[in-house]
Amino acid sequence: MSKLNLILLHGALGSKDQLAKLGSLLDNNFSIYELNFSGHGGRQLNGKEFTIDNFTNDVLNFMQEHQLEKSNFFGYSMGGYVALNLAKIHPEKVQQVFTLGTKLNWSPEIAQHEVRNLDPEKIEEKVPKFAMILKNVHGPNNWKIVVQKTANMMLGLGNGNALSLDDFQKINTPVKITVGNLDNMVTIEESEKVVNELPNGELEIFEDFKHPIEQIGVEKLAKSIIGFMN
Repeated sequence: MSKLNLILLHGALGSKDQLAKLGSLLDNNFSIYELNFSGHGGRQLNGKEFTIDNFTNDVLNFMQEHQLEKSNFFGYSMGGYVALNLAKIHPEKVQQVFTLGTKLNWSPEIAQHEVRNLDPEKIEEKVPKFAMILKNVHGPNNWKIVVQKTANMMLGLGNGNALSLDDFQKINTPVKITVGNLDNMVTIEESEKVVNELPNGELEIFEDFKHPIEQIGVEKLAKSIIGFMN
C-alpha cells in the first residue's frame, strides 16, 4: 500500500531544515516532501514581496514539479497559514491540514506588536547570535532582506490581507489546529475561535510547548500528526 503524501511547510524566518527532525519521525508513515519558500534557506529572492498568496504559489509550483495531484500538509507557524490559504483557494489539492503555532488573529495593532523586533540592524546589534543564525540560514547577503520582507508581510496581514472568519467557514478540508499552552505568539483563544468556524476543524493544546519548534518535543507532535492523518 502506497504512503500518503505529506508536505512540510516551515515558519517565517525559517527553512525546511527546521522540520528535518519531524520529517524523519514521520518518514515511515508518509512520503515526506519539504520545500523552502522563496527567499528562504538560500533559495533565490525572486523580487516579489513576501505574501501568503505568493508562498501558496510556491507550494503549487512545487506540487506540479513533483507531480503531486493532492497532498496532506503540516504547517508550522506561517507554514500553517499557507496551508490553510491553499485549502481555501484549491481544496482539490489538499487532503488534510495540520497546523502548529499558527497566528490566526491579525489586526493593525497585533501586526505592529509582532514586527517590533524585526529590524535587521537592531537584531545585528542587540542579538548577534540570532543574526548569525539568520545569516547561516538565508545567506549573508539575503538575511536582512528576508527579515524586512517578513515584517512587511505581517503588516499586510494586519491591514486586510489576512484570512477572515468567513474564509475559514469555507474551508471544508479536515483541519487540526494545534497550539502550545506556553506559546507567547499564538493564543489558545484565537485558535479556538477559528476551529469553531471551520466545518471540519479540531483543536489540540500541547502542554509545555513554546512557539519555537526547535524547543519542543517533536515526538509528541509526530504522534499527533500520524493519529490525525492515518
